[in-house]
Amino acid sequence: MARIRTATPEDLGRLPAIEAAADSLLEAALGNQALPGPALPTLGEPLYVLVAGTPAVGFARVDEVGGQAHLEQLAVHPDSAGQGIGRSLVEAALDVARSRGYESMTLCTFADVPFNGPFYASCGFDVVASPAGALEALRAHEGQLGLDELGPRIAMRIRL
Repeated sequence: MARIRTATPEDLGRLPAIEAAADSLLEAALGNQALPGPALPTLGEPLYVLVAGTPAVGFARVDEVGGQAHLEQLAVHPDSAGQGIGRSLVEAALDVARSRGYESMTLCTFADVPFNGPFYASCGFDVVASPAGALEALRAHEGQLGLDELGPRIAMRIRL
């Protein structure tokens, strides 16, 4: 299993390639529909970025949305998929959020893609039926970007 660690400046340059490779799997799961570019514009500096492996083969970027930790991006290179790396990154991201005093972590994802909504549910996340505040605004922004046209999207939350 790849060791989970805080990203270094050297890791950051590798992350776009990991994300692009992981997005190719997502696009295939969505019927070969192209994603409309990055799901979200960079909202500034992340709270933290964790990586798996040296060199990195996966990463989790966590931001703050509405005063809570928000898993903005989870990506594992397809060559390393199916090894538990994504789950280890989620668990590590949750641990860091707890240690920083956050009460919950949220995310937005495709509801029906097996390695999206069902995967996060297996990690303990629950669907937020009616997102409010900053999470609602984030979902609206995703809709404006065209993500909702690719498949049903949901917001999810886990209490820490």
